[in-house]
Amino acid sequence: MHTAIGPVAARQGFGQSDLFLFWEAIAGERLAAISQPVKLQWPSRRQEHAADNGTAPATLIIRVESGFALEMQHLAPVIIERVNAHFGWRCVARIALKQGPLEARPPARRAARVPDKGAEMAAEALAGGITEAPLREALTRLGARVLAGP
Repeated sequence: MHTAIGPVAARQGFGQSDLFLFWEAIAGERLAAISQPVKLQWPSRRQEHAADNGTAPATLIIRVESGFALEMQHLAPVIIERVNAHFGWRCVARIALKQGPLEARPPARRAARVPDKGAEMAAEALAGGITEAPLREALTRLGARVLAGP
């Protein structure tokens, strides 16, 4: 778990911060733009013992922009499937929606610049002694970006 966000995620019922950090990859770009995971609400111990395998699935609480709740409600089975696939087990059984404005998100990262020919040639020269072609190519690409600067 990421050390900075881990304690905050744990207080909201998330065992891992993946749901926060990878929400766009899990829900998809379009749905992530109108929603945010808020909390995983686990059932009480009594309900948990009633489950077949001892671990009853949670309810995922999602904040959704007003006007999009109906769409999210219709897509709930898809979102549940994606979340469970991401974690590799049936941790979410249902979704509860809370309408309202989303929390501010950090600005999107700018696209990486394409390195110039000089940086590419210098990186090729530095990685030229590596015999494994895939490794040499990967290091050349990395080196070219590093040498090109910010």
